[in-house]
Amino acid sequence: MELNQLSWRSARNICIVKILAKLGHYPTRKSEKEAWFLSPLRSETQASFSVSLIKNLWFDFGLGIGGNTIDLIMIMKSWSAREALEFLEIDKESFSFSRPDVTHLSKEPDLQILDVQIIQLQALIDYLNFRNIPFEIGRKYCRQVWYGFKGKRFFAIGLQNNKGGWELRNRYYKTSSSPKTYSFFERGSKNLLITEGMFDFLSLATIDEDLVQDSDYIVLNSLAFLDRIKILIPKYDKVLIYLDNDPAGKKAASSLLNFFDNVTDCSDLYLGYKDLNEKLQSEGCSKK
Repeated sequence: MELNQLSWRSARNICIVKILAKLGHYPTRKSEKEAWFLSPLRSETQASFSVSLIKNLWFDFGLGIGGNTIDLIMIMKSWSAREALEFLEIDKESFSFSRPDVTHLSKEPDLQILDVQIIQLQALIDYLNFRNIPFEIGRKYCRQVWYGFKGKRFFAIGLQNNKGGWELRNRYYKTSSSPKTYSFFERGSKNLLITEGMFDFLSLATIDEDLVQDSDYIVLNSLAFLDRIKILIPKYDKVLIYLDNDPAGKKAASSLLNFFDNVTDCSDLYLGYKDLNEKLQSEGCSKK
């Protein structure tokens, strides 16, 4: 089936719960009619993101918005409708077009880490190049991770978090292993850097590696973990934050700026772009 052959109607019927699981988000509670998540669109500590298991629709009560499967992918990824359809088509076999089995909603997919190595696969080196990240930077801070999922073997660029779980990325998939939390790297510095995702951090290391080398740094891996890291902020003289230029990122940045005097918002560095890596990729294309 060609990418453009996945119809709008079929895509809307793809199970939202399974999509969220694929992207590393799992329900905190459930009933026969709905599942509740910590919002994948913003930072929160109490789940207010609801998915109807009957209608296969979602609603974020904190933002006051909702919609169908395609709407969710478009908002989460900042993609067009066509890009969302292409994403769903590429991995359509992993998703269910029927109502999810309510009895198994709280169980995460059986993703197992099989091996961790220095990055050496050409496909991952090419992916770093696609994101405009030098191979040396990727190899220094990340690993090549082999993982098993549903009886198949996959590989990805991995960043380990504070509880031993892994954030996993390749050109086609974004997932994570359990347990999921933020990544914190201490060097004994009085400066702290905070980025939202793995590639934001790698982009910062590409742009200013001296700054990264001379600082402690946190990769949130999800804005849902923002509250967990607030206890660490007061011990630093200077905290530089690099969150996404979207409503969720702006809201999270504002909460830190209002609460702490030592925090500086650095999002002006990539003004006009969603995040640091989007700017870095744009600069890479302009040089070619």
